Amino acid sequence: MSHEATLHSQQEVMQHGAVAHDHHDHEHHHEDSFISKYVFSMDHKMIAKQFLITGIIWAIIGAFFSVLFRLQLGFPDATFPWLESILGHWAKGGRITAEAYYALVTMHGTILVFFVLTAGLSGTFSNLLIPLQVGARDMASPFMNMLSYWFFFLASLVMMASLFVQTGPASGGWTAYPPLSALGDASIGSKIGMDLWLTSMALFVVSQLLGGLNYISTILNMRTKGMAMTKIPLTIWSFFFTAILGVLSFPVLLSGFILLLFDRHAGTSFYLSDLYVAGKVLSNEGGSAILYQHLFWFLGHPEVYIIILPAMGMVSEVLAISSRKPIFGYLAMIGSLFAICILAFVVWAHHMFVTGLNPFLGAFFVLLTLLIAVPSAIKVFNWITTIWKGNIRFTPAALFSIGFVSTFISGGLTGIWLGNSTIDIHLHDTYFVIAHFHIVMGVSAFFGMFAGIYHWFPKMYGRFMNNTIGYIHFWITLVGAYLIFWPMHYEGMAGMPRRYYDYSNWESFKQFNGLNQFISYVVIMVFAVQLLFVFNFFYSIFKGRKLTTTNPWNATTLEWTTPIHPGHGNWPGEIPEVHRWAYDYSKDGKDFIPQTVPVSADESKH
Repeated sequence: MSHEATLHSQQEVMQHGAVAHDHHDHEHHHEDSFISKYVFSMDHKMIAKQFLITGIIWAIIGAFFSVLFRLQLGFPDATFPWLESILGHWAKGGRITAEAYYALVTMHGTILVFFVLTAGLSGTFSNLLIPLQVGARDMASPFMNMLSYWFFFLASLVMMASLFVQTGPASGGWTAYPPLSALGDASIGSKIGMDLWLTSMALFVVSQLLGGLNYISTILNMRTKGMAMTKIPLTIWSFFFTAILGVLSFPVLLSGFILLLFDRHAGTSFYLSDLYVAGKVLSNEGGSAILYQHLFWFLGHPEVYIIILPAMGMVSEVLAISSRKPIFGYLAMIGSLFAICILAFVVWAHHMFVTGLNPFLGAFFVLLTLLIAVPSAIKVFNWITTIWKGNIRFTPAALFSIGFVSTFISGGLTGIWLGNSTIDIHLHDTYFVIAHFHIVMGVSAFFGMFAGIYHWFPKMYGRFMNNTIGYIHFWITLVGAYLIFWPMHYEGMAGMPRRYYDYSNWESFKQFNGLNQFISYVVIMVFAVQLLFVFNFFYSIFKGRKLTTTNPWNATTLEWTTPIHPGHGNWPGEIPEVHRWAYDYSKDGKDFIPQTVPVSADESKH
């Protein structure tokens, strides 16, 4: 017996013997309390639901902030009396103040990038699917898994508290560039709100590290018998590379935040030098704000892929299932994920082309930035080839997956412009940048997240979401996303800068007043349909159509071999053994062949 097989055998005995016995005793001698089952749960499926519901709450808040600041951008001279009742002195007379506007923009970016599209997306589906799809009773460390959620929850509480302090939340942008973020006297949003922001983000990083280490350990060490790395679904590969990116890059961000706190409160000068505040010369010398940018973007660019890779994996899975075809180019898809993972670490300075970066270094980062388009294109071609001539079932999950491919292509193409340092000098910090990263990262990641929620909702709750509402949700969101962000490319090409409170007094940009109003109307409409999705989600938990079969999508992967309502431990008996890869669809006259079915001698090769 091989060493790997021995490890698998020992692991299965330990898992089944210990875990199953514990659960047998647990179920027959006493019931889980509400606290141990729903609050401080160590069941990866419950922790996934906690991440998801917390992420949904944050998504509503973050999206609502975008509605508020779009009111200012679309109607800069209008007053909305109801705003004062919500924001108080931040919207005196029904108009958002400049300070409140910058706080809204900062919190919107922070919430959606970190709390929704990182913790909400990866935290939910890595927790839900890794044990189920690799054939494990739970995560490698259920206790550490529980801690990862509660550190995220603590980070959420601290960030939420910053919204209610007298001086308001942080308003230095979601990137928190010094010196604005390093000097408490720089602005009202640089006071205690910034300290709370930094504290919250430090807790968030701890959460991500605890989760990431757990995901990597589980995938490498706890696969069921027969589950070779070449047999795991692309979802697991994407979660694996995402966790590696996070474990290697988040500590760099944490160090940057700690140094920023030192500059704020310990009199250091890591990022500060030769500064004047209100005519007063500060004593700080020798620091460089560019150092912070290097530390931030060394995480910030891998962060883009920490967000998008899980969506890529789920879209690959949903497209294969919905097309009733094997995923095209399985090994090429893994190779492209690996290439993206490597290149993500060496392109960070393309965010810094306008900082006085050495032109030779700039050319180096241009080359690497354009090179990352190659593995991305491989994935796009493979997705298109997978659905080509497929017998597609247009479920809401399938539509959102196809929408993901559309937005990833259209948003990614504009990255070619921004990746060129010469063109970026003109387009940097304009609406072109906003359009690019919102489509390729924000909208695409949300589409992947929606696809995952619609597809795996029956596994989470034993019920289906309403399809009709799902179709309405998809079409309004897709059309609305393009109507919001595509016109911003033209504003950016005209030089319209981002993060400005009021453009109405600029002769150069008055031509866009009508367009800005139009975008704001569409934002309100798209936000409203997201509330419809939220209603569908929570209503379906209790009133949705009940699941009557363990495998509603006729899928091949292991999560659909568990009971409709799996307990803590997932499988009531032995963990199934795996005999084949995860994509045997439309093969040898059969619609699908589960991974647990042995390979026959006369079976054709995939």
